[in-house]
Amino acid sequence: MSVFAPLNQPGASAAEAGFLARYLDVLGLVERLHRLLLDLVKDEFERLSVLEINPVQGLLLYHVGDNEVTAGELKSRGYYQGSNVSYNLKKLVELGYMHHQRCEIDRRSVRVRLTPRGREVRDIIARLFARHARELVGTGVLDMAGIEDMTVALKRLERFWGERIRYIY
Repeated sequence: MSVFAPLNQPGASAAEAGFLARYLDVLGLVERLHRLLLDLVKDEFERLSVLEINPVQGLLLYHVGDNEVTAGELKSRGYYQGSNVSYNLKKLVELGYMHHQRCEIDRRSVRVRLTPRGREVRDIIARLFARHARELVGTGVLDMAGIEDMTVALKRLERFWGERIRYIY
């Protein structure tokens, strides 16, 4: 049975089928954009000879920023998947990009923060993103209205998906 079966049944409208097709396009686009983001970070790392960490680890450093956080906090903010966070945090600590310290209240929990070396990588990514923002506006690819519309639409999709995870129907 096809995933399109409900829309191919009698009574399914062309508008419903068209919307499904566009939704599937969006899903593919989200996946491709994520892979492209990782490729952009990888290329910047290679250009600057930052070779011992991968783009996922670099983005993790970027998202930690000046905060002191736990792996659970990074996961709950939606940045990373479960075991992926723990593995990458451990690796970043071993490589000297992060400090870690057990919480005094809950000894099972570990808090992490960037070392000076980790802040250097965070700054590399921040400069990359700032450069891209300037180029997007300067080349007319996006303006403030366009980025705001995109943000609103993506936040609605995020909220919709999040509700479906929490409230199985």
